Amino acid sequence: MRAGERTRAALKASFVALLACAGCGTSASADGMKLVHAERSLYREVLIYERRGMRCMCFTRECRIGRQTCMDPDHPDRIVMNYPRMMLAALYANPEPRSVLIIGLGGGTLPRALQQLLPQAGIDIVEIDPAVIRVAKTHFGFTETANVRAVEADGRVFVKRALREERRYDLIMLDAFDHEYIPEHLLTREFLAEVKSLLAPGGVLAANTFSSSRLYHHESVTYAAVFPEFYYLKKDNRVIIATNGPLPSQEVLRANSERFVEEYRRFGFDAAQMLALFRTTPDWNREARVLTDQYSPANLLNLR
Repeated sequence: MRAGERTRAALKASFVALLACAGCGTSASADGMKLVHAERSLYREVLIYERRGMRCMCFTRECRIGRQTCMDPDHPDRIVMNYPRMMLAALYANPEPRSVLIIGLGGGTLPRALQQLLPQAGIDIVEIDPAVIRVAKTHFGFTETANVRAVEADGRVFVKRALREERRYDLIMLDAFDHEYIPEHLLTREFLAEVKSLLAPGGVLAANTFSSSRLYHHESVTYAAVFPEFYYLKKDNRVIIATNGPLPSQEVLRANSERFVEEYRRFGFDAAQMLALFRTTPDWNREARVLTDQYSPANLLNLR
């Protein structure tokens, strides 16, 4: 074997060994991004990086395709990413949900915040990957309680089962991502109709989506096919906020936002800034094709 081939073989062996080792050592890139945990699950790689005081969960090496969640370990209550701040603005539409469903756990930022905001609410979190649940607990401070439970299941299967059991939720949050985007079976008109049926009267849906790419237009008209009116907020990502009933007015949103001023300040952001992001005017092509169970090529449409 030549020297170059030996070098490549050694690098490959080191890479494989790193994947097989869950949290047994660290490595650092040139820009200071340090890998502190790596494990391969049935579904993906789950990677934890630290850089400049931030800890992030990623599903791709060096977070090439985004970050699933980030936190400041020295100030764990501070919400550092924009999308969970916008997701929490769903409480402006219904400030006192008694039952919450979150599809997609990530590092557990949303359930940790909701535990503090809604201590009496029951919160079900559905996460398909047991490795993500494990890492959220060991590296991001997520805990289960009498009111908060994590269920290992596919989000759509859970929704169908919950419908058969005639359960209803006051607040549903869609935040499930793989290493590329939202799984395509959680993007279709049929799935959103099932989610709407799972909402209690006046219930609120908050969905974390991307704010660009060709898929944006298809995804937008798909939501509009199920929820003819909805608010959306854009800052890095886009968050869609819809209701099972008439949309609350701006006046109602404003009044409800004032209830969270102190709590959101403790989380590191301004409640009024989130209120200013609410929009209803479409900024997408309304002639785009609706995504269905028969047509949902998210991997092709999500090209930038």
